Formats: sequence, C-alpha cells, structure tokens
Amino acid sequence: MTAKAVIEQIKHLPPSEQSRVIQFAVELARTRQLAGDELSALARRMVESDDPAEVEKLKSALTHGFYGN
Repeated sequence: MTAKAVIEQIKHLPPSEQSRVIQFAVELARTRQLAGDELSALARRMVESDDPAEVEKLKSALTHGFYGN
C-alpha cells in the first residue's frame, strides 16, 4: 500500500479515528531515527545556511534524527 492510498483511507475515517492516526504519526516522528539520505540532506542544509537560528534548529534535528528520542 502506498502512502497516498493510506492518506486517502485516513481521510474517510471518523474524526476520533483520525485523531488516533495523528497521535501515532506525531509519536513516530518524535521517536524514529532518520535514514542516511535524510541526515545528509539536513547536514547539507545546515552547512549552506547563513541563518544562525536555522543552523541551531538543523543541528538539533540532526542529533534527534541520528539518535531518535
């Protein structure tokens, strides 16, 4: 099943079930480690950024993405 198909199924769920899906997705995003290509993309963005606030945000995302939660 593709992500697009899953999303279409979620759209047809009652609001209470959609809420459960959202909670699951948030928890998954909070705890999962990122794949190598995702980490590389974050690192590239961090190196190329001129905004100190964005650099700090990306450093945090890299650490979280490497270790998970």
